[in-house]
Amino acid sequence: MSGAANGADVIANAPGPTRTGSPLLPRSGTIDSMIRLVLNVLWLIFGGGLVLAIGYGIAALICFVLVVTIPFGVASLRLAVYSLWPFGRTLVTKPSAGVASGAANIIWVVVAGWWLALGHIIAGVGLCLSIIGIPFGIANFKLVPAAFWPLGREVVDQP
Repeated sequence: MSGAANGADVIANAPGPTRTGSPLLPRSGTIDSMIRLVLNVLWLIFGGGLVLAIGYGIAALICFVLVVTIPFGVASLRLAVYSLWPFGRTLVTKPSAGVASGAANIIWVVVAGWWLALGHIIAGVGLCLSIIGIPFGIANFKLVPAAFWPLGREVVDQP
């Protein structure tokens, strides 16, 4: 019986689709990336992503013209890029962020952060009123901490 294969080996090596190696079915990572792509495209069209990115971009240009506010312009550009493509990305704190970014965030909150965050909360609640709008409402809720306290953070891709 040493040369014969047992039943488990025959089933494991049988040709045909399996859960992990099917050439016909995409892998889970591919499905996730396709869903993120569809959600991001729908976000651009229906969720207000393009309008948000243009608004944050204009704010960044104004901050770049006023030389003292260049760090706020960089934060506005970060928000513009994040608001264009929010699905599949997240915001994390930079370990190198120091006291200066905390002090600048306090100025940001007083000048712009509170009303930007409030706008995202109101838009998120409004979008969550319909079943179709729930993913877009969640994306708006993801933008609240970024709009409220943007300096000392970075946008990274989710695994």
